[in-house]
Amino acid sequence: MLYRENGQFKTSYTSDQQIFPILQDRVAIGLLLAFAFVVVPLFASEYVLRAILVPFLILSLAALGLNVLVGYCGQISLGTGAFMAVGAYAAYNFQIRIEGMPLVASLLLGGVAATVVGVAFGIPSLRIKGLYLAVATLAAQFFVDWAFLRIKWFTNNSASGSVSVPDLYAFGLPVISPVQKYLFCLIFVAVFALLVKNLVRSHIGREWMAIRDMDVAAAVIGIRPVYAKLTAFAVSSFVVGVAGALWGFVYLGSWEPLAFSVDRSFQLLFMIIIGGLGSISGAFFGAAFIVVLPIVLDQLLPALGRALGLGIDTATVSHVVLMIYGALIVFFLIVEPHGLARLWSIGKEKLRLWPFPH
Repeated sequence: MLYRENGQFKTSYTSDQQIFPILQDRVAIGLLLAFAFVVVPLFASEYVLRAILVPFLILSLAALGLNVLVGYCGQISLGTGAFMAVGAYAAYNFQIRIEGMPLVASLLLGGVAATVVGVAFGIPSLRIKGLYLAVATLAAQFFVDWAFLRIKWFTNNSASGSVSVPDLYAFGLPVISPVQKYLFCLIFVAVFALLVKNLVRSHIGREWMAIRDMDVAAAVIGIRPVYAKLTAFAVSSFVVGVAGALWGFVYLGSWEPLAFSVDRSFQLLFMIIIGGLGSISGAFFGAAFIVVLPIVLDQLLPALGRALGLGIDTATVSHVVLMIYGALIVFFLIVEPHGLARLWSIGKEKLRLWPFPH
């Protein structure tokens, strides 16, 4: 009875095209944002902010960008870690080589650099698709890893390839403490989530989904595959590049190319598959699953071992965590192949009809 749109009449095209046309959804999103911006900074511990919430937000942003390409446009990519690395190293170079460069401008320019690289490696998508495209984008991963290890200019002549950034300031305000870093990342994620949500609802987003569903039919009705695919690569790479810059600047502080290895690309791909392809909320569900689950298992397994009188060392815990982690991923893919976002949608549909049978 609480989740019904009965009586909520639409009297204009504007009201009919709202992102959240149901009042209850608008209230829920408002409460969620208020909780994230006000309650969490006041009560969350430093460990929760630093180890869970900041990486969750940044990886959610990266998964959001990848979902534009894979979920909405249907172009498989295994080079997401490479585009994150381009964003991080480009932002680093903008920051150290241009005196007085604002932090936000550096992060956004890192996204622009990732856009250029993403479009360059997206050109093969005009000729190939499926697993062949995945291999082509995987080439970007290996090329970028080689470039940042061998070309010393990118790392400011660092012998090891690692770089570090000083204390961060944005608009004259420090971004140093865990609370400040959390709020800084949260603002980026909220703004980009709103922009991507509006973009996929526009004519560009409909072109992406038409290409995803059947590219030949989309071309027949006048959609340009070249434009649709390359814009998907551009938008996806920009968002992923900004996420990579945030990952390096805000979360790591100092990093090397291995921080953006092929493992990161697979991790982000698992996020959107588990969370739900072609869903904005799926990026957040998938990131929560990937980030929180290993931490929970790391805490739970030693406690369970002590309760059972078993001496479980750290190495055993790490191996068991990987086994359970992988098994749960397979379980979710079997039970709900459309991701956790689909379970959320089913729950809302059932709530609409409650208490009547369905």
